Amino acid sequence: MPSSTPSPQGKIVLVTGGSSGIGKMIASGFAQNGSKVYIASRKEAVAEISAELKNKNAGGSVEYIVANVGSKSGCNALIAEFKKREPNLKLHVLVNNSGITWGGPYDDFPEEKGWDNVFNVNVKSIFYSELTPLLCKDSHNGDPARVINISSTASVDPQSEGALSRPGNGTWSYQGSKAAVNHLTSQLALKLAPSHVTVNAILPGCCLPSRMTAFGLQTAGEEAFIAHQPTGRFGSPSDMAGMALFLASPASAHVTGALILLDGGARIKLQ
Repeated sequence: MPSSTPSPQGKIVLVTGGSSGIGKMIASGFAQNGSKVYIASRKEAVAEISAELKNKNAGGSVEYIVANVGSKSGCNALIAEFKKREPNLKLHVLVNNSGITWGGPYDDFPEEKGWDNVFNVNVKSIFYSELTPLLCKDSHNGDPARVINISSTASVDPQSEGALSRPGNGTWSYQGSKAAVNHLTSQLALKLAPSHVTVNAILPGCCLPSRMTAFGLQTAGEEAFIAHQPTGRFGSPSDMAGMALFLASPASAHVTGALILLDGGARIKLQ
């Protein structure tokens, strides 16, 4: 019987949007536990983040790839560059974390930036990050490769106007995009299971530090958010990294198609 102990040592991991927020938390967790981590980001400053993670996490290694996954061509460029870096053409864990949001008024919500770009980055990038052959290589049902999609509790919460957007504005496309991530996770889990690749999604609530929640925390204050947290605190980097490490461990080898709420019970309290 395989060990249930998380064993990311020596695993090759790619984290999109890995230079900040939740992606950085996850990348750091894998690096700290001995993985070879690639962080992909459209910002050139990703080089500095990579160096920072290297210094903090001597257990593994961290490299960066500058990439913009907001289009199919951008996803293809990321795949091509990753293949150059890994001539053995093997990837153990793919974390689809790249995500954006947009706030605007209901009666004047922009099409391109508000809808098209949000769905391009949040949903289409998951489908077009076509690394399946690298994930399938040498995988088997006792030790499958892993795809971890980062969704959000917003995917199950229809409230679009709230503390995370300016007064009179709503994140109309973000909730729908993350709901699409959930369903795409189920679709891909069914498609890739016979190829020995598991596909699961983490649905984080409010985590610190994260640019996604920075505006709401500045305007409404931490107390307003903590009031909805049964645990009395926000999600932490160790919470995010721990869940991702579990989904990459032998303990989750038989888990696929799961949508895991990671919000300290906030969603339950709102019901």
